[in-house]
Amino acid sequence: MRRMIKAFLFIFEPVKTWDQVARASRGFWSLCFLNLLPMAVLAAAAEGYGLVRWGKYVETGYHGLRKFPVSQAVVYEILQTSLLLLLVFILAQTLRSLGTTFHGRNTFTHGFTVVVHGLSPFFLLRLFDVFPVVYPWVSWSIGILLSMAILYQGLPRVMLPDPPHALGLYLVTCLVLLLATGLLRFLTAWYLGGHFQVVEQWISALAARLPF
Repeated sequence: MRRMIKAFLFIFEPVKTWDQVARASRGFWSLCFLNLLPMAVLAAAAEGYGLVRWGKYVETGYHGLRKFPVSQAVVYEILQTSLLLLLVFILAQTLRSLGTTFHGRNTFTHGFTVVVHGLSPFFLLRLFDVFPVVYPWVSWSIGILLSMAILYQGLPRVMLPDPPHALGLYLVTCLVLLLATGLLRFLTAWYLGGHFQVVEQWISALAARLPF
């Protein structure tokens, strides 16, 4: 919960909050276990609860809301969270490489810091996926737009690019972030909409092996 509160601070007090992040200069493991994992697990738990309690509107094969069995919701959230975590690591390495391209002198931890904190609004808005009336693209679009907005203040404070290259690095980073998270959102929304029958059968098979 503390991490979600900090996400609000990034939105409403981005300069002050990013300055604190830059001064703290936390290491990889601290960022991973104290920031990234709590946000990802909380968002997954919220959406999973919503899938079981209220369900989601499915476009094919069902009429109205479809409630998911607990086991199937657990498998789905584990897979989605795993993909999201993998995406964060890929984005961090991509940002580090982009920093080098734009004449920066950055490490993987610099990129990881920017991505983890920059995606705070994205994780915050994912909490609204608990409600069946919230279409997946709504939470994604608002969350990613807020993330791109706060990155404008955070990226130069952490990555410390040369001033002539700062804007270019920011724009390319936003484009990569938009495309990568958009692809993941498409895959998950398509599955929840009942369009990935093969994937659904695979998830159901895995869920059947769980003891609940």
